[in-house]
Amino acid sequence: MTGKGRPYRTYPIDGFEVLVGKGAAANDILSFQVADPADFWLHAAGYAGSHVLIRNPDLLDLPPAGILELAARLAAWHSKARGSRGKVEVHWCRAGDLRKPGRFPAGKVELKRWETIRVYALSPSVEGT
Repeated sequence: MTGKGRPYRTYPIDGFEVLVGKGAAANDILSFQVADPADFWLHAAGYAGSHVLIRNPDLLDLPPAGILELAARLAAWHSKARGSRGKVEVHWCRAGDLRKPGRFPAGKVELKRWETIRVYALSPSVEGT
């Protein structure tokens, strides 16, 4: 998938590729067709919003802290939390820790295990395509 037809935006950040879904159906495609199980997945906790992936081709155990924070800011920014005055909780995990029970609507997933990072829902000032 290339060009404007892709179901996600791409943000190159310090040598990492960060992908942001463009809607509920696109989130499902991103999380279950595009994502590798070793990629890192993020979403603003308790808010409707985009699924975010940090590509992990080097199979790192953890994402670098700065990359994780920027990706979390993207998740918060591309969610209903945008404009919040305080910090927003963003859940993150491996894409392999996601499940999609058959009864769930588009964009909704279940996490087997996750971590939480708190960030401001501010534009991270990165260029996306």
